[in-house]
Amino acid sequence: MPRASIIKTGQVRALDRGHGIRTIPLVTHQSAENPAFTTGISTYPRGQGAPLHSHNCPEQVTLLEGQGEVEIDGVVTPLQPYDSTYIPANRTHAFRNTGTQPMKILWIYAGVQVTRTFADSGKTVEHLSAEDLMGLERPK
Repeated sequence: MPRASIIKTGQVRALDRGHGIRTIPLVTHQSAENPAFTTGISTYPRGQGAPLHSHNCPEQVTLLEGQGEVEIDGVVTPLQPYDSTYIPANRTHAFRNTGTQPMKILWIYAGVQVTRTFADSGKTVEHLSAEDLMGLERPK
């Protein structure tokens, strides 16, 4: 039987994802024994967001703080705190901060070996790896 894990966010090293975007990994294959999913919290500064991308597994995202938008398959939808999304695997999407304060999201992937494929280049990288940088060159 796998052991339970308690992840204390104050003890987790935040990752710099580029352009001021910071991520706190929570449940990952490094932090839990045989997890069934991957989770974390990412904070986006004003005007920042993710480039269009897709993942190899489904993703659920809840906006915790701030204001934002999600673009899924070219359709943009405004988001307020606690709005949640479910995005099936291999669907092109991006989350962006549209407010004046930082935007914080909780993300959950239905997998433990998560990849990100960037829509503009087609390049696939391991999620949260050094190559998995985020941010927009020209903030909105």
